[in-house]
Amino acid sequence: MQDTGDFNDRVSDAPSDNWVYRILPPWLWPYAQLARWDRPIGWQLLMWPCFWSATLAANAAIDEGLYSGSLLVSHLILYFIGAVAMRGAGCTYNDLVDHEIDMQVARTRSRPLPSGRVTRAHAKIFIGLQALVGLFVLLQFNWFTVFLGLLSLGIVALYPYAKRFTDWPQFYLGLAFSWGALMGWAGILGEISFASVLLYAASVAWTIGYDTIYAHQDKEDDELIGVRSTARLFGDRTRACLIGLYGLTLVLMFVAFALAGANLIAFLALLGAAGMFAWQIVRLDIEDAAQCLVLFKSNNRVGLIIFFGLFISLLFAIP
Repeated sequence: MQDTGDFNDRVSDAPSDNWVYRILPPWLWPYAQLARWDRPIGWQLLMWPCFWSATLAANAAIDEGLYSGSLLVSHLILYFIGAVAMRGAGCTYNDLVDHEIDMQVARTRSRPLPSGRVTRAHAKIFIGLQALVGLFVLLQFNWFTVFLGLLSLGIVALYPYAKRFTDWPQFYLGLAFSWGALMGWAGILGEISFASVLLYAASVAWTIGYDTIYAHQDKEDDELIGVRSTARLFGDRTRACLIGLYGLTLVLMFVAFALAGANLIAFLALLGAAGMFAWQIVRLDIEDAAQCLVLFKSNNRVGLIIFFGLFISLLFAIP
């Protein structure tokens, strides 16, 4: 068994030079680790579907005479805060559910709960505090969006258990992590549309793809303790499955962009995203855990490229 004391209150799979350890007092480090503040990729991947959807909705709002630049900017700020808060609450909840499993996996046994640096009671209080921030953010939107946001809680609550009963826990993660693709549109236009549903489906496919890469880091431990995943399901067929998943992502986004009236720049950004996907697929070595982590994290750039294309598309469309 790996000695967690060797990490000096760090988590083994997180950077030890993160701002968390330079700015926060040591007694807060375990809570920052629970919320994954030292690993921003989580909230970034949660945030991008919100940003895509809100910006795509703003493109559509121009044609309906409903565009408001200040509304879009304020919503992007709220989605950023909400993504950090709710990603943190979700990770803390997930760690509570997976406490025993995390003690058996080399990559996760140094986390605050299995290492004993945070009690379960304190973790539950921390979830509540983060959820209050998320609720405050949610209440800034129209009531339809508030209702839509509350609906997502059922999926979020189910996700940590999915690995126990299905080979497709990444699908359930996609359902939860992609919810912003509906929220962003609803926040701007007060409804959801076929374009936003297609964007949601595209984001689900994207999430299954990148989280399959991530799950290959743990597949040996997962097999020993009976945890299921698409990494184990796909196995040596992972590269072919990623071609299908990422290809579906691009096709669904293309149709969503067309329905919402996005211009050429948004579609050129999709080409850039396609190039990033191709790079991931070509470079992938499912036996190299470090490389899998690098490829997984590169999806933040995919999200940024797509958002940048939609935002520039919007700027050119403003009368």
